Amino acid sequence: MPASLLFADLGLIAEIASKQAAQIDELWWFLCIVSLVMTVIIFVGVPFFAVKYRKKAGVKATQIEGSNFLEIGWSVIPFIVMLVMFWWGADLFYAAVTPPKDAMEVFVTGKQWMWKVQYPNGYREIDELHVPIGQPVKLTMASEDVIHSFSIPAFRVRHDVVPGYYDTLWFTPSKAGKYHIFCTEFCGNQHARMIGWVTVMERNEYESWSGGGGGGGSLAEQGEKLFTQNGCSTCHLLDQQGRCPVLRGLYNKPVQLAGGQTVLADDAYLRESILEPNAKIVAGFEPNIMPNFKGQLSEENVIQLIAYIKSLSSSGPASQQGSQQPPIVIAPKAKATVAPAAKQME
Repeated sequence: MPASLLFADLGLIAEIASKQAAQIDELWWFLCIVSLVMTVIIFVGVPFFAVKYRKKAGVKATQIEGSNFLEIGWSVIPFIVMLVMFWWGADLFYAAVTPPKDAMEVFVTGKQWMWKVQYPNGYREIDELHVPIGQPVKLTMASEDVIHSFSIPAFRVRHDVVPGYYDTLWFTPSKAGKYHIFCTEFCGNQHARMIGWVTVMERNEYESWSGGGGGGGSLAEQGEKLFTQNGCSTCHLLDQQGRCPVLRGLYNKPVQLAGGQTVLADDAYLRESILEPNAKIVAGFEPNIMPNFKGQLSEENVIQLIAYIKSLSSSGPASQQGSQQPPIVIAPKAKATVAPAAKQME
């Protein structure tokens, strides 16, 4: 909107560099205008009526019964204004938490005091993020230590990154250039140094930049190596039932638990199952079979393993599969007594 562009040119607010930014600014300006109007009405009205209806010598006060028109007006009009604010904000919030199905996924890990970025092709960066213009980008974020907050003011996006959880945000860059990344949650004595840059590139430039990929293979290939190194493949067999559930085609499908509940095998479930396998036991399997990898795998390692499990889906983008599938019911297995040893990550 023109006002935002003017203030951005003056350096008073961040420039607009995403499709969401203009929509968010419109709501922000609406809130500012309403607040300004109400402030003027209150701060002008109070002294005006205080002087107009002050106590005067020799004048007998008369009872004022009021006005139904005024009573209804100052009740209904603010209600409608607040309802507009609620509807507008809820609409933007829903859009902010619902990334498009064709969004490019990038993984971001917060650690004192840096942002570590991993791309599906295996490429990695620290405090740098490269994205193509006009392409929706979904960030899946995790923290290795304390609470951080990932913020790109030019895109009008910000989200807390909490240890033990996956948090997501998305945006669609609309303007090529370099824009600041900040951590907006105090996270230690070097919090102010936890900054970086997001570079928005033309599509042909981005394809040229990302063409090399990572030296260690794609994210899924790196996860497959970890899967083998840590002995996971001895129990999670791909083509037949082993001592642990089959992972092929598992991602984003319902899983039946031992207690009768059904959960979705999304990123959060897979992360919990890797780090704390006894938290949710799949129906038909016994606890204490899979070793606990908490403290042995970094958040980056977990993201790689999840990428590998996603790659085992039968067809189509992993993020779009399984929403209409029936629960996975696993046939009971005999109780196992020996657990495979986990290898320590270097």
